[in-house]
Amino acid sequence: MSSARYQAVLTGATGGIGRAMALRLASLCESLLLVGRDAAALAVLARDVEAAGGHPRAVAADLTMVSGRDAVLRAASGAGGGVDLLVNNAGTGEFAWLADQDDASLERIVRVNVLAPMQLTRRLLPLMLKQPTARIVNVGSIFGYLGYPGHAAYCASKFALRGFSEALRRELADGPVQVTYFAPRESVAGALVALLEKPAAERPLGMPERLFAWLNQVTPRLVDRALLRQLPVIRRYARGHANPQPLTQGVKS
Repeated sequence: MSSARYQAVLTGATGGIGRAMALRLASLCESLLLVGRDAAALAVLARDVEAAGGHPRAVAADLTMVSGRDAVLRAASGAGGGVDLLVNNAGTGEFAWLADQDDASLERIVRVNVLAPMQLTRRLLPLMLKQPTARIVNVGSIFGYLGYPGHAAYCASKFALRGFSEALRRELADGPVQVTYFAPRESVAGALVALLEKPAAERPLGMPERLFAWLNQVTPRLVDRALLRQLPVIRRYARGHANPQPLTQGVKS
């Protein structure tokens, strides 16, 4: 395992994926700033990270708000002011037909999944550029490669996050900060540690989704036909609920 001692910021820390990441990062971090909206859940997680050998701090913040992003910057600037690992993990989504979603739902998905990580990254980037080496890991989804019925807004947001990651990686290519789009499915925390040990520009995880995403890039019409056959079942499931369903795989802010 890597002996690196990161000064890290992890958003969406109290969601299922975020919690697993926090506990695995505990022993790798000189300091670990946990960010989420639920102060009580953050306090519990901080105790667990400390028990796992970590050195956590916590900030309860809504990253869709200027005040929330500024709170993270203030916390990151304190205690030495170093950040060399930013994991943009906070995210949200719904499994729903676009026609059944309202404007507020669409705006929330884009704000949490796209604008918040872009805006937080911009704030923290000056701190990261001062480091000898630094990493930005944007936690996306296989749906950042594959448009899927019932996930139109979520897919759009993750495609955007992947595009942001690619462009920012190229902007920063001649400096100390590396950028990765990380698309997890399972064994997420272990895969994140492996990614930190062996950097990559993008890291999609999970089969058969990864194969499906590759086919979508190479032969999109083949994927179109496959999804068309499944469309009646997907539509019935997506519209069989009174309200749009939150993505169970999605992480919480």
